[in-house]
Amino acid sequence: MANNLLAGKVGIISGALNDQSIAWKVAQKAHAEGARFVLTNAPLAMRMGEINKLSEECNAPIIPADATSTEELEALFSGAQEQLGGKIDFVLHSIGMSANIRKKKHYGELDYKFFNQTIDVSALSFHKMMAVAEKQDAMNEWGSIVALSYIAAQRAFLDYTDMTQAKAMLESIARSYGQRFGKLKKVRVNTISQSPTKTTAGTGITGFDAFYNFADMMSPLGNAPAEACADYCIAMFSDLTRYVTMQNLMHDGGFSTTGISAEVVDLLTKASGE
Repeated sequence: MANNLLAGKVGIISGALNDQSIAWKVAQKAHAEGARFVLTNAPLAMRMGEINKLSEECNAPIIPADATSTEELEALFSGAQEQLGGKIDFVLHSIGMSANIRKKKHYGELDYKFFNQTIDVSALSFHKMMAVAEKQDAMNEWGSIVALSYIAAQRAFLDYTDMTQAKAMLESIARSYGQRFGKLKKVRVNTISQSPTKTTAGTGITGFDAFYNFADMMSPLGNAPAEACADYCIAMFSDLTRYVTMQNLMHDGGFSTTGISAEVVDLLTKASGE
């Protein structure tokens, strides 16, 4: 049930590919809560996805932008302010890509050209986005900027390879720019570390189903679905979280603080034949 939490607010939502995307769910929830916003994605991703359908559903204009390009981000933020009639209240950074993962390269054989691309797309784009917003004075005071992260920023996970470093850098950028933006404009910057989620990107990781099931067994509340993550993003965009900044917020059903669960103990006991 909508509560008009974002009534009168305007924003930018990046990364909506299809209805499996967390960004897609965020857009739907933001629309239901009274927000107006611009949708954006890289031109290639737009050709692969269904963003036009979401645009029609939410009455949201689309401004294509390669998030690694400062020039295209400048056009995005200036265009968004023109389309929305003023400064921005919220931004969602839901951008991540690893050619090393797509090509199933293990950690010892990473292609370093791909590695640099992973960092640029998945982490540096967050800094570039905020730097452009600062230079254009595009954010309203008490605005909120959120990026989607993953617990691999703190722990080693097989087959997550160079995205592990990208997420660690993403969270570091949130802290550093959160300090800066807070002083400049009272803008808060946070990351949300989401449960493994069955998005197009997530399911492309080798062994995803096995880890998804493991995380679900480990988490007291189970894996957090994409819709619940979208709710959390809406809360972070709203005025109810004005004094939360520079945080990596775990949204994982308790996985990050669980040592072991009864379900996993039972599974290991049965596997060992005890």
